[in-house]
Amino acid sequence: MAGHSQFKNIMHRKGRQDAVRSKMFSKLSREITVAAKMGTPDPAMNPRLRLAIQNAKAVSLPKDNIQRAINKASGGDSENYEEVRYEGYGPGGVAVIVEALTDNRNRTASNVRAAFTKSGGALGETGSVGFMFARVGEIVYPADAGSADAVMEAAIMAGAEDVTSDESGHTILCAFEDIGDVSKGLEEALGEATSVKAIWKPATTAPVDEDKALSVLRLISTLDDDDDVQNVYANFEVSDEVMAKLSA
Repeated sequence: MAGHSQFKNIMHRKGRQDAVRSKMFSKLSREITVAAKMGTPDPAMNPRLRLAIQNAKAVSLPKDNIQRAINKASGGDSENYEEVRYEGYGPGGVAVIVEALTDNRNRTASNVRAAFTKSGGALGETGSVGFMFARVGEIVYPADAGSADAVMEAAIMAGAEDVTSDESGHTILCAFEDIGDVSKGLEEALGEATSVKAIWKPATTAPVDEDKALSVLRLISTLDDDDDVQNVYANFEVSDEVMAKLSA
């Protein structure tokens, strides 16, 4: 089993749900503010803002919070956030990409470097592991959006490249530049998605044992807990037996 989305599900189940929810709301609000500030506060004219609002609604971020985040950008008194990407190696030689929105690059870099060092990994230069990943669009639907066959058919018609369906839902992947057209086609066929975003998909994976898997999980958890960090991607792979133990 590859990828770290399963690990994030485990982490969130075992974590403090209220704290996790609060962190998620904070990160989504920041993304909305940045999207509105970089473009226009009208989501109909701003694709990035439209996606940010859609993802916020999917996890029940209150409308007042969404509007406050937009107003913060329009008011001109918001922090000057910038997008920063960090790359490095975690436990077991696992490649890790960290995306952040920060108003203080020194603070964020220091925190990210400390997390890597504490886990036994090392922060590298930009590009040091990026070549191991591909930038793609990811569109997620709940399991009740349709059968695996129905979702597959809708995805093919919309121009998607890959579909994975299981009891937890449907994940559709497409070329990064096609994310707008594919998500629109899927929405017409299946309704609104749970999330639509660009991700870093591993091109190769690094197998890890149970001990290393736990260390990677701790690193991802530490990074996710940082207010400046928006997303974390890693290319580890674990056996079904280890995954079952971690899920217990």
